[in-house]
Amino acid sequence: MPASPRWLLAAALLLGSLPALAQTPAPPVPAGSPPVPRAWKTGEEAAAIERRIDALLAQMTLEEKVGQLNLWGRGDEFRLEWVEQGRTGAVMNFVSPMEVRAIQLRAARSRMRIPAIIALDAINGFATYMPQPLGQAATFNPRLVELASYWSAREARAVGINWTFAPMIDMTRDARWGRVMEGAGEDVHLASILAAARTVGYHRGGLATSAKHYIGYGEAEGGRDYNSVWIPVSKLWDYHMPPFQASLAAGAFTVMTSLSAMNGIASTADRHLVAEVLKGQLGFRGFVVSDFESVKELIAHGQAADGPDAVRRAFGAGIDMDMMAGLYDAHLAQLVRSGAISEAAVNESVRRVLRVKMHMGLFEEATYDPALAQRDLGTAEARQASLEIAREAVILLKNENAILPLKPSVRSVAVIGSLATHQADWQYTENAGLPRVISPRLTDALAAILESRVRVTAAAGFATHCSLAAGDTAGAVATARAADVAVVMLGEDCEQYGEGTSRAHLDLPAHQQALLDAIIATGKPVVVIMHTSRPFVLTRFIDRVAAVIQAFHLGTEGRTALAEVLAGRTNPSGKLPMTMPRATGQVPIYYDRLPTGRPRLKDFRYETGYLDEKLEPLFPFGFGLSFSRFTFDQLTLSSPTVPRTGTVAGSVRLTNAAGPAGQEVVQVYVRQRVGQRSRPVRQLKHFEKVAVAPGSSQTVTFRIPVQALGYHDDAGRYVVEPGEYDIFVGGDSNATLAARVTVTE
Repeated sequence: MPASPRWLLAAALLLGSLPALAQTPAPPVPAGSPPVPRAWKTGEEAAAIERRIDALLAQMTLEEKVGQLNLWGRGDEFRLEWVEQGRTGAVMNFVSPMEVRAIQLRAARSRMRIPAIIALDAINGFATYMPQPLGQAATFNPRLVELASYWSAREARAVGINWTFAPMIDMTRDARWGRVMEGAGEDVHLASILAAARTVGYHRGGLATSAKHYIGYGEAEGGRDYNSVWIPVSKLWDYHMPPFQASLAAGAFTVMTSLSAMNGIASTADRHLVAEVLKGQLGFRGFVVSDFESVKELIAHGQAADGPDAVRRAFGAGIDMDMMAGLYDAHLAQLVRSGAISEAAVNESVRRVLRVKMHMGLFEEATYDPALAQRDLGTAEARQASLEIAREAVILLKNENAILPLKPSVRSVAVIGSLATHQADWQYTENAGLPRVISPRLTDALAAILESRVRVTAAAGFATHCSLAAGDTAGAVATARAADVAVVMLGEDCEQYGEGTSRAHLDLPAHQQALLDAIIATGKPVVVIMHTSRPFVLTRFIDRVAAVIQAFHLGTEGRTALAEVLAGRTNPSGKLPMTMPRATGQVPIYYDRLPTGRPRLKDFRYETGYLDEKLEPLFPFGFGLSFSRFTFDQLTLSSPTVPRTGTVAGSVRLTNAAGPAGQEVVQVYVRQRVGQRSRPVRQLKHFEKVAVAPGSSQTVTFRIPVQALGYHDDAGRYVVEPGEYDIFVGGDSNATLAARVTVTE
């Protein structure tokens, strides 16, 4: 990296070009609730905290200091008395209110009375579930993403949790990777905006955040979890770093490293990226935590010979807290005494941990009251938020002959698939004596909306609620044959998504495809709902069904939202945050690819492409239909030339030409026509979700700083070049309405 941090300019410009997060008032926090970490304190407050830390450090033994750098979790090895002994600074995976209270009381009885941080993976909910982050991204609505994080935090806070291992802001272009569901998809501009929104939402709801996984984890080779990644410097700064910069700018308290190795160096041992870049050049004030046992995994990576060597390398890289490996606990004090690690370095890491705890307000927090869990979980307000977000996360991919919404002539609907007929609840509340929140069945939600005028029948079709094995296919087919329309819900559930669920094939499982084929063969119109955590390949059936809805796990009220779309009560407005491939062999596939010297023009053999499949995706990034027909025209730029210090300003007219009131996402893409290096064919630089009444038009304006149009070279220098830039505006990444602007010196 260059001595002059010119890339910081890019970060500032990126954040400067983000639309302001809609700060709608948060629901009032009930009386008696714990204080919430709003943001980093500044000025004299921050200075006073540093003085308090100095005083604490002067009184702490080496063992007590090392204790603050250990994160232990619920399990066979952990002992509750370790908290009282000052042997751990944080704990994880405790969800029972009484256990949380016991931990707090133990910490209050420790010699230094330093409170413990209590952590959990509150990714998209605790009792009331919001759509998965990928589904939240489909809303293209930062306000709703912030709201999802707010309620996830509020409910986790109700059981005493104060730290979440979120937001996950890894960039993801490979749908084979199971963890795509935790991120915002393939576009860096969208991901950066939503990283900031999620960070703010968690803080408003009462949880400290952990931006993860630093860095490049989403680019694992072959989509295989934990696999190595290879990322050049220019791509690291242009593509993977901006969401972290956005989350840090929004106030993230902690950062978690990746389990993977990038360019041959395990993230947990990467001193350059952690100590020099994150803490030094980016000025991060919080602490860095390893991922689960990743300090120990340095041995498997071949970067450490044994436990003490792993501690020396991880701690030397800037890892302040060891999650679950137990190696800091076992070896760090001895390494200090031997002179291998300085106590001053330990003091700096402890300072970072204490700083976060003080900025969170943990030292002033009253002992947790378990009654809060009964009062604050599964409230009507939380469920309403879940429904509001899910409504805008539904993506309509196909709607042949406008079969949706269901016509008044439809008198009977068959709902097929155990994903639709099963009544779901959520794991965290199951065994902790907490209020349980039940997700309604799609059948029940649809019947309630359609009332008695339409007969709704149901058939599970599969042997388990997870749809993992074939079931009563004949019964499901008979149910479909007796109805006017068949709604079939397919996809993945239970242990089929998330960490450790990489796929080599993105098609429907054979038994699900077989059931769908049998229902299609009845000749009845079929509406398919894809209930998945990632883009699937739909080519085996897309041309044989009437409609397809993509639902990226929509949470507690997701089936209600789907029923509203089917019945026409909600006009869908979700957009794809990831490109949908025609075949798994196209993956990784993404819209902002680089051009090639031999583009596909005439289906000629010696052009880029495949022998056995089209080059284009099945559906592009940003795609999503509506019950309305939107048109774009009158694209106008304020000036045909703009200096490098200026702003590209323009407007476009959006018209709801047919159909009901609806929302469209206006997407503005930019392409640098000629540069010193090959530039992406287009990049999203602005988006805005706009509501338009039937038959009405709105003029939508946009402003893009020219400095946001640059890139990093191979030395990490940020470059903005003069020349011609194309502007594309439309409803997805294939937008064709175009204008051109020239950037001058």
